[in-house]
Amino acid sequence: MLTRTEALELLRGPGPEPHLVHHALQSEAVMRTVAQRKGEDADLWGLVGLLHDIDFPLTKDTPQRHGLVAMDLLAEKLPESALAAIRAHNSECTGHAPQSALDWALRCSESVTGLVATNALVRPQGMQGMTPKSLKKKMKDKAFAASVNRDRIRECEQIGLELGDFLQIAIDAISPIAAEVGLAKAG
Repeated sequence: MLTRTEALELLRGPGPEPHLVHHALQSEAVMRTVAQRKGEDADLWGLVGLLHDIDFPLTKDTPQRHGLVAMDLLAEKLPESALAAIRAHNSECTGHAPQSALDWALRCSESVTGLVATNALVRPQGMQGMTPKSLKKKMKDKAFAASVNRDRIRECEQIGLELGDFLQIAIDAISPIAAEVGLAKAG
């Protein structure tokens, strides 16, 4: 299995846009925290979060290939369970339905990053003081972070996490890396 350093080199190798790297790092942080909470392998789950969109620059115009190309890029670098989760995170386009806790965790974790990041960017205090209650309110506003799939965030229930608890996990996971992923407020 890849080390985190090797995974970061793979991710950054082709020079992806900064927002993709930020999303990958946020997804990694949420996945690690979910894994710890659920008693799973935090290193493996973190790598899945970090690398799930590694093929996006190659597949952005062919969404039905997104996740499948990543599997090819990561073959023999990650265990089959990780590859299956990466394939299933885009099941709406690939037809590969999520089945395991890892699959469901990736789908909800990578989706929640968009909601948390957008909220941090519009708040004067950024991540500081963000609450699940405020995120739940934002989820009801369809115009806010319109591209974020709220149903996928609610898939946290598939891994035994109530929505409020999951949103707190996401806040707690992303807050320490806010500066690294462009979510820290100056001053």
